[in-house]
Amino acid sequence: MIHLFKSKVGRLRIIGFLEGISLLILIFIAAPMNHYFNNPSLTKALGPIHGAIFLLFVFNTISVGIEQHWKFKTTTWKVIIACFIPFGTFYIDRKILRKLHY
Repeated sequence: MIHLFKSKVGRLRIIGFLEGISLLILIFIAAPMNHYFNNPSLTKALGPIHGAIFLLFVFNTISVGIEQHWKFKTTTWKVIIACFIPFGTFYIDRKILRKLHY
């Protein structure tokens, strides 16, 4: 696990995991708490954190894409789009990021 922190690709994988987890918590825990129990505290707390992780993922994807010489049309856009889809960052980690040398 420590080796992941030593490269941009490794850090992107970690950020992607955190982005995916934060989205799942928002969708399956925070939103129902807000909607059904009228308790917006978790949504208010986690929403900005998820937003920051989301932006960090996008900026790091662009950085890694430049470093790895990805073609935008074939790879970079797929990785960016993944963070808009629930479970997308987990899928893209398995299909693209895990296979990169770092």
